[in-house]
Amino acid sequence: MTAQISEKLLFEGEKHAMCTNPLGDYSALGGELPRFASNCTALWRGYVGTWEIVNDRLYLIELNGELESGQDADLETVFPGYGQRVFAHWYSGVIRLPQGKMLEYIHMGYGSTYERDLLLEFEKGVLISRHVKVNGVAEDVDAKEGYSNGAMTVFSREGREKGDQS
Repeated sequence: MTAQISEKLLFEGEKHAMCTNPLGDYSALGGELPRFASNCTALWRGYVGTWEIVNDRLYLIELNGELESGQDADLETVFPGYGQRVFAHWYSGVIRLPQGKMLEYIHMGYGSTYERDLLLEFEKGVLISRHVKVNGVAEDVDAKEGYSNGAMTVFSREGREKGDQS
């Protein structure tokens, strides 16, 4: 699997890349999500969410993607009646926010290593703890700073409709 395009998190006045997909846990708790279309190898889940933490509560505030039906997906199409934000009550786990320079690129999921990880732990959508994990210091002063995926293949809509994603 190719390194994935990250979700975004607004936290303490800054925008961070998230190496976690909290929406993926929604259906595990009985919620129903539509089927998203994957249009590139760096976005197998088919959408990008923007999240924010307000008063220690995690909210999904924006969603961009495409459904298998070809319809554009946004917050309102996925959560009717909640077009502004959705409290992530279904999410319990740790959100990883990579920080600093890249130490090692892994061409799979969110496997790359950065100098630090800010780890935010949630229980039923509420932030219960945070800590920083130090992974090392980049020896290369020109090492890339911040999260990104290295490469991807984009599938045309026409190719996806025919079932040919090569």
